[in-house]
Amino acid sequence: MMQRQHALFMLTGNKADSTHRISPQVTIMNVHGSCHCDAIAFVAQTDPQLTSVCHCHDCQKLTGTAFRVSTPALPGTFSLLRGTPKVYVKVAESGSRRAQAFCGDCGSQLFTYDADNPTAYGLRVGVLAESQQLRPTWQKWCEAALPWVQDLSALEKAPRNDRVR
Repeated sequence: MMQRQHALFMLTGNKADSTHRISPQVTIMNVHGSCHCDAIAFVAQTDPQLTSVCHCHDCQKLTGTAFRVSTPALPGTFSLLRGTPKVYVKVAESGSRRAQAFCGDCGSQLFTYDADNPTAYGLRVGVLAESQQLRPTWQKWCEAALPWVQDLSALEKAPRNDRVR
């Protein structure tokens, strides 16, 4: 792993952060995830250009909110460091079985994978230490999006939970 990162540094010259460009099309970013109570932790690499917002009804229901932001782990880079997540398997309309991994103690949603072939992981951006660097580049299932979610810019903004009214 260290040699690979060193080789990537040699290709890109970018050691100041955890992002490495290996071609004009692919960027590799090291990410570190954990649940809210810190009982479960994982690491992986992702291409930030693939970070997406999903508006499907399943993501709305599973998150309890308007959409979900995810980024795929690059093949072979996902590693669970600590803890054992609970898994809920959701069967999609297509028949695909998607495993939803979450912390059984605090409830944080961590990642997803194909329950029958767990080789590709979708990481939940909110549990990643690098979340601020993972700006979504595309949206999917927009036909299911709540109508108000496309423009939040007009909403009142408060730095914390101190609404001025």
